[in-house]
Amino acid sequence: MVTAILDRKRPRLVIGITGASGAIYGVRLFELLKDGGIETHLIISKAAKVTIAYETNLKISEIESLATVVHPIDDIAAACSSGSFQTLGMIVAPCSIKTMSEIATGTTTNLISRAADVALKERRRVVLLLRETPLHIGHIRSIATVTEAGAIVYPPVPAFYSRPQTLEEMVDHTLGRVLDLFDLDMGIVKRWSGEKCRPDDPSA
Repeated sequence: MVTAILDRKRPRLVIGITGASGAIYGVRLFELLKDGGIETHLIISKAAKVTIAYETNLKISEIESLATVVHPIDDIAAACSSGSFQTLGMIVAPCSIKTMSEIATGTTTNLISRAADVALKERRRVVLLLRETPLHIGHIRSIATVTEAGAIVYPPVPAFYSRPQTLEEMVDHTLGRVLDLFDLDMGIVKRWSGEKCRPDDPSA
């Protein structure tokens, strides 16, 4: 566990990274928040460490260095496992079907599902960047159940109206919209202005 001097006046955000594809979402989230005045609490699943090795050239220690505090996945006594530990809520990025299903049913086999369960019972914001497709009926029912419990299922679907030129721009726009849900504006979202596109062909 990485220790840090915590400032109770700083808003706290718990972020879980699971083994679903899309590790870049979790990593980039910490990069965006590192200098944003937010106290971040990181939980990385064992499967996520495997995915990170496949999808990036980063060492786990490099990712952990971006967080204010790092909690072991099996530390059920961590601060974020208690509702008395005040936070803005939790983001799971990316979120696997397994993790979402656990959160939906209140099953807490590790600190990620426990922290999410705590945030939900305290009526805090929980956003799950679900990375799975296609979906079968069991997945869809779990999505409905976790939504009824108060979570927001946020598949990281690109916003092509912003005309992203790079993968990084696509990722940043998605994460900026996720942070909007916590009233955190990192200034990275190309917001819709309502201006109508004028095609060259008026009849198009």
